[in-house]
Amino acid sequence: MGKVVVGLSGGVDSSVAAAALHHQGYEIVGLTLWLMKGKGQCCSEGMVDAARLCEELGVPHYIVDTRELFEKNIVDYLVSGYGQGITPLPCSQCNKAVKFGPMLQYAREELGIDRIATGHYAQITWDQTGDRYQLRRASDRNKDQSYFLYDLSQDILAHTLFPLGQQTKPETRQKAAEFGLHTAEKPESQDLCLIEAHGSMRSFLEKYLAPKPGDIVDPSGKVLGQHDGIHHYTIGQRKGIGIAAPQPLYVIGIDAAQNQVIVGDRTLAETSEITVQRVNWVSIAAPTTPIRAAVQIRYRSAAVPCTVVPLPDARIQIVLDEPQASVTPGQAAVWYDGDILLGGGIIER
Repeated sequence: MGKVVVGLSGGVDSSVAAAALHHQGYEIVGLTLWLMKGKGQCCSEGMVDAARLCEELGVPHYIVDTRELFEKNIVDYLVSGYGQGITPLPCSQCNKAVKFGPMLQYAREELGIDRIATGHYAQITWDQTGDRYQLRRASDRNKDQSYFLYDLSQDILAHTLFPLGQQTKPETRQKAAEFGLHTAEKPESQDLCLIEAHGSMRSFLEKYLAPKPGDIVDPSGKVLGQHDGIHHYTIGQRKGIGIAAPQPLYVIGIDAAQNQVIVGDRTLAETSEITVQRVNWVSIAAPTTPIRAAVQIRYRSAAVPCTVVPLPDARIQIVLDEPQASVTPGQAAVWYDGDILLGGGIIER
């Protein structure tokens, strides 16, 4: 079977991934990235659980201090984005710049191992016709995490295993119990580790961004109320605006230059075209002509039919068959053909 370095957060998913590969005959090595201080699976609690798992399995365990890398690539990235009135998506950035890339590099350079594995719910297959690896959705659509993995390179896909890709979360829990793992009943972690560590995104941002009061206005510029900082708002937001109106109000725009939050009817938040930058083509080579696909603009949203149009500057224009609300600059747009993830990028506008 060979050797494989398994990324361990201390949660049930990564624990089962490691145990499953171990029982299949792989010679595994546990690796935990120390991302930040505080509570949560990426911190001291997670490192203790990961170390205990490796002790139970009788395998080596390494901890790599990546706090500086995490601070630069994720914390600074988030704070800068929110300060400019956009809503960054840290998880895809973290997977590429902090987790998968550095983990594979450490495995190769420090341990002499050319294969890694994680507990993500996604699948990797080889497309002989296209001569490249394909990233696919997990069998369990409720747990599918391919959306967050769109920025992985062909080199990373070629040397990565996703042991949980064909099973459901209840099956993972069941396997954890069968393997006798102490993490079998461990609670589900937050989608975003920063929220788990700080309690809420608001609490996290308040540590880095001072209150900056400004106006909440309607599309005509009429002042409806006040806000304490544009970093507390996101496109499509309805709750927490704090303004009484005959009909529900949604955040339809954020003007960082004027320090204004613009609100209006939900239909005003809808759009039929999306411009995407920092594009990564995953399962197919970058096309030169428009293609049909289904695009997902939020992790929990359904993929909707669209046409993906390549632009001369390597950006992408997505033309939606039907207008969608809550298309948020800074978030990821990821497009699929069935369960095959074709590519993705960051929403510019």
